Amino acid sequence: ANISSKDGSKVRVSSIYLPNGNPHPGPKFDFKLRWMKRLRLRAAEIWAEEVPAVLAGDYNVIPRDNDVFSVKAMQNDALMQPESRAGYQRILNDGWTDALGVAHPEGNLWTYWDYRSGGWQRDQGFRIDHLLLSPLAADRFHSCGVDKEHRGREKASDHTPAWVDLTI
Repeated sequence: ANISSKDGSKVRVSSIYLPNGNPHPGPKFDFKLRWMKRLRLRAAEIWAEEVPAVLAGDYNVIPRDNDVFSVKAMQNDALMQPESRAGYQRILNDGWTDALGVAHPEGNLWTYWDYRSGGWQRDQGFRIDHLLLSPLAADRFHSCGVDKEHRGREKASDHTPAWVDLTI
């Protein structure tokens, strides 16, 4: 979607849902890695449009050890495999900015808590939802965050909203 400001400037917002990839190893994980390669190609196309852009959504990747409540608990999950992390890092290396990662370098900021394990009640979450900013969007970056209180609502999603504020 293209969102326009009052002065007519635009921001491209693309929403993604990257496959989970479990069980790892296996065909679902292989599909995840192929999907990440296609995402990177699409991100390059968006970049070439030379408009501020945000790639927002559920990447199903825990990029850093401080983005998970327990590295040991998630070490065999597709979300934390070196190949998943490397695919995500390649997109960042292309020049995209991880807004939540930059704004919260200390980590411990969760966007997901598993229903099955009672993760919410014990605050055992991880960050798999990301807001990647093109350079033109990063130049306009003001703030970002996670609306954690939404996760505590009745019948809430296991994900919580993440947001970014760009000065346009």
